Amino acid sequence: MRKALRGVLSLAVLIGTVSATGASAGAATAAEPTAKQSSGSTSSSESSSEDIKDRILAIPGMSLIQEKPYPGYRFFVLNYTQPIDHKRPSKGTFQQRITLLHKDTSRPTVFFTSGYNVSTNPSRSEPTQIIDGNQVSLEYRYFTPSRPAPADWSKLDIWQAASDQHRVFTALKKIYSENWLTTGGSKGGMTATYFERFYPKDMDGVVAYVAPNDVVNKEDSAYDRFLARVGTKECRDRLSGVQREALVRREPLEKKYEAYAAESGYTFNTVGSLDKAYEAVVMDYVWAFWQYSMLADCEAIPADAAKATDQEIWDSIDGIAGFSAYADQGLGTYTPYYYQAGTQLGSPDIKQPWLGGLSRYGYQPPRNFVPRDIAMKFQPSAMRDIDSWVRNNARHMLYVYGENDPWGAEPFRLGRGARDSYVYTVPGGNHGSKVAGLVADEKANATAAILRWAGVAPAAVEADPAKAKPLAKFDARLDKRDVDLERDQGTLRP
Repeated sequence: MRKALRGVLSLAVLIGTVSATGASAGAATAAEPTAKQSSGSTSSSESSSEDIKDRILAIPGMSLIQEKPYPGYRFFVLNYTQPIDHKRPSKGTFQQRITLLHKDTSRPTVFFTSGYNVSTNPSRSEPTQIIDGNQVSLEYRYFTPSRPAPADWSKLDIWQAASDQHRVFTALKKIYSENWLTTGGSKGGMTATYFERFYPKDMDGVVAYVAPNDVVNKEDSAYDRFLARVGTKECRDRLSGVQREALVRREPLEKKYEAYAAESGYTFNTVGSLDKAYEAVVMDYVWAFWQYSMLADCEAIPADAAKATDQEIWDSIDGIAGFSAYADQGLGTYTPYYYQAGTQLGSPDIKQPWLGGLSRYGYQPPRNFVPRDIAMKFQPSAMRDIDSWVRNNARHMLYVYGENDPWGAEPFRLGRGARDSYVYTVPGGNHGSKVAGLVADEKANATAAILRWAGVAPAAVEADPAKAKPLAKFDARLDKRDVDLERDQGTLRP
């Protein structure tokens, strides 16, 4: 789905060709790791006299962009040479950005991706803190600067992206030989799932947060049912009232939008017009609130929208959905996401019946947000394949959802074939839900599973999962969670 952008901050493989490419489609076969005693802290010194940077840069195709200091770690921003097409490596390459938060080669490693751009500042995902390990973070292909030039958009698909991860893992596993987990939130959680589906022997575990699973793109009634009951009636009424008023007052508010766009240098060539962009933002408003706000935040929504001023309506819509989202300057960064949503991932199409006949365009599809010179064709088999595989083959996979997050209306589910895998929901949680927000017994079980899969569960945790807790202390700078980063940047996409 698409959502607001205010700063800056998810596919084209035919599933039937996977076996021909060498990607394994079988069940995960990672053996249960042997638990290793951990004190919760390790030295960053290496047993080898060779510097870790030299070892990393000795990998063919790896180059250094920058090293940044951080106490207790080495942090590298790197480029890695990848084939544009993993089926035909001779057809050209591109540079893909990677960051590496190095603690010690004797520690396990977490492979993180947001499914979008990579941050070039040091940070730890929740699993990295839990296992007190290293973290490799990968920029998703075709998000700039990790984009071939010229870009063959047909090579942007979930199998190609999973193959990017497989090559990075294969290269770094020679240095980081302990257990590996893969993780990500939202589109990153989807990415972690796809990686596991296509390369089930690589990782020792998967921790996927708030990962949407739009199996049948044309059937989205689950989202409508969710929005009809989420939170409280009072909050839903406040939100729908403001949204209606924004469409009732389209003329004066679009004049304000026109002035805002002129001042900011915004254009609307991709979506087609300011009117279509304006409505797209307004149509996102209710969804965006539940995605990143909490029920208590409803107090800030005008209680009687009909009596609110134009400025109050504008401020509420802009503060939650963001009027920069559908300008060319907002869409451009996310062209790879909209392309994937319109070719493999799918995207919600919600009805919002409380708007009556006020909408001119309905909930606009991804095609409207991708330049017309980029060809798109939807592949309905892609997500059906992923969903079936997870239900029947999940091994060491953990899914965490938020009770009030619209993206969780179509979640991943486990079937009879799943083993040592779990789906948990954070009560009252939004799109930033984490293991830390689960009820006590689920939090302990999830934490114990992550430690066990990483091979670092202390003996006390092996004997009693209720004793499980993160091995590394919380670091306010390193452990700033994804939802906080996305709120700061105004990003409200999956």
